[in-house]
Amino acid sequence: MSLDSGQIGKIAALSRLKLAPEQAQALEQQLNNIMQLADRLSSENTDGVEPLAHPISLIQPIALRLREDAVSEADNRVANMANAPAAEKGLFLVPKVID
Repeated sequence: MSLDSGQIGKIAALSRLKLAPEQAQALEQQLNNIMQLADRLSSENTDGVEPLAHPISLIQPIALRLREDAVSEADNRVANMANAPAAEKGLFLVPKVID
């Protein structure tokens, strides 16, 4: 699959981008390269290949990367709320956004 200049223009309009012609041409080339890579990846035969949840597990055990969750900072609610323009019961008060 490849994109043409009309499709690039439509993508730019949907993204609210104003592209100069040379930018549009460069973007077209870059997106087409990405699409070619995606096509190559999807055409590869992956039968019998075990999925990897963490690719790093090929080179080191997962247990080495993961650690137990631990509290590293004390509760600073009072200090954090000190600069709040309006607060109630330890919560920030903000203006009503939706009627």
